[in-house]
Amino acid sequence: MVKPSSLLKPVALTRIPGRYLAHQESLPKLPVPPLKQTCDRYLAALEPIVDSEMLKNTQELVKEFQAQGGVGDRLQKGLEHRSRKTDNWLSDWWLQTAYLDYRLPVVVHSSPGVVLPRLEFSDRQGQIRYAAKLIAGVLDFKSMIDNETLPIEYLGGKMLCMNQYYQVLCSCRIPGIKSDSVVNYALNKRPPSHITVVHNYQFFVLDVYNSDGTTLTVDQLYIQLEKIWNSSLQTNKEPIGILTSNHRNSWGKAYANLIKDKTNKESVRAIQKSIFTVCLDAPMPRVSDEMYRTRAAVQMLHGGGSRWNSGNRWFDKTLQFIIGEDGTCGVIYEHAPAEGPPIVALIDHVVEYTKKSEMVRTPMVPLPMPKKLRFNITPEIKRDIEEAKQNMNIMVHDLDMKVIVFSHFGKNVPKSYKMSPDAFIQVALQLAYYRTYKRCCATYESASLRMFKLGRTDTIRSATNIFITAIRGQAIDRHLLGLKLQAIEDLSALPDIFMDTSFAVANHYNLSTSQVPAKTDCVMCFGPVVPDGYGVCYNPMEEHINFAVSAFNSCADTNAARMVQALEDALVDMKTLLDQTPKAKL
Repeated sequence: MVKPSSLLKPVALTRIPGRYLAHQESLPKLPVPPLKQTCDRYLAALEPIVDSEMLKNTQELVKEFQAQGGVGDRLQKGLEHRSRKTDNWLSDWWLQTAYLDYRLPVVVHSSPGVVLPRLEFSDRQGQIRYAAKLIAGVLDFKSMIDNETLPIEYLGGKMLCMNQYYQVLCSCRIPGIKSDSVVNYALNKRPPSHITVVHNYQFFVLDVYNSDGTTLTVDQLYIQLEKIWNSSLQTNKEPIGILTSNHRNSWGKAYANLIKDKTNKESVRAIQKSIFTVCLDAPMPRVSDEMYRTRAAVQMLHGGGSRWNSGNRWFDKTLQFIIGEDGTCGVIYEHAPAEGPPIVALIDHVVEYTKKSEMVRTPMVPLPMPKKLRFNITPEIKRDIEEAKQNMNIMVHDLDMKVIVFSHFGKNVPKSYKMSPDAFIQVALQLAYYRTYKRCCATYESASLRMFKLGRTDTIRSATNIFITAIRGQAIDRHLLGLKLQAIEDLSALPDIFMDTSFAVANHYNLSTSQVPAKTDCVMCFGPVVPDGYGVCYNPMEEHINFAVSAFNSCADTNAARMVQALEDALVDMKTLLDQTPKAKL
């Protein structure tokens, strides 16, 4: 057990310019933690969330599992061997089990959305002008990736892996009937030079580079987007993109059928190969200012349903920028290639770029008409679209979302007490949940493993009485997953520790949480990971905190608005407690 004070020091992220490949080679490998340490910490993590009878039973199973020469010992040696022969013993397994084998729709269940500050467009030109600037901003960021001049990030003095930045552009998820895959065209001999733009459910290829390799200017992009807009005014087109929102097995079957047709296959490939996608959305129903951010969040997550913008997407595309005619803007990203922080770094860059005054007008060279992507819709594909529409509308009605700006204070208050804002918010979440349900629950907070080569995430279990140095590769969850997957590879039967009820309880995260800090006053949002749970994402700004809380309407026990209220009350009460305590005693 460590002293609480060591939990509370904030760690700052800094960026220093540097070359990508040489940097990657210098990163340490993700360690395999000691077996006894993980077993001890696992039991400690169970204490607040299982009853004494269950805990006693699990203690026996753990004792047996970690006995010298026992099954745990054998699996640990297998993991250590895997670690020696791979760059990262976890990364391929994690991509497969957490994302590609996951069969629920990516919409709501996997892909996060990001709500950007509201914009005021006085007319259609405003939407197109902003889209042109945004595209130029992303291409400006892409040039740093291509030239390997992207600043290397540091956390607590340690260099971070930059690999995820190289996975988010020119990439796409491909559905399969039992498992998906991800393709990345960035390293092709002829890397993609186009983006896709979708308007009124119609997809277009927009070339964004001139023949000499320079990017189109904002003016040129504007002219091309105007051409796209004017040639896609019909609103009665089949929403082919909605197919990507369906259950992965259903979409896998529909996909195999869709691409039997040569025209369809070429159109799908053009979307998959594109650098990223821009969705020019129709306006959504108007709501009060108080409800605006919540409505914007659901527009980013699922598009609002088949009547609105849900068909104006290709949800398998890694990066989609959404620009609404009514000024609602944001992002949705497919989660398999990357976590939130690299996406937010890109967004911060793009938002700053769009604020710059525009460059000098460029001499106008006539540009070819952007190519419209054609789809041949057979009766079978039409049936698949109708099924996807129905399933999307069920998801839309089931999602209970609440986005708020907590305006009483921001990260300034915890910092004034020398506390980590993240730890402060996590304790408030525990208090809010306990006050509501009179019990503790398994809580997931994602911790970055980017200090290690190809590192993704591990779990900070906020409802524990021990502090696990997760970012240093010493948490328990990925290690336990590794031991389980090693058992699946090596043994005929799973060890009892993984069949135990306690293991199921420990992995049933009623609170799935993530801090995604950004310079931009935005907030990320995602759905719960269990039917009776909450998804909580937050961005602590200096004097306020942006929160997005989600739940499912189909669960009578959860309610996003009630949880938000409990969270606000907990934060205010904690500040009151600190204010009443002499600083010398803290």
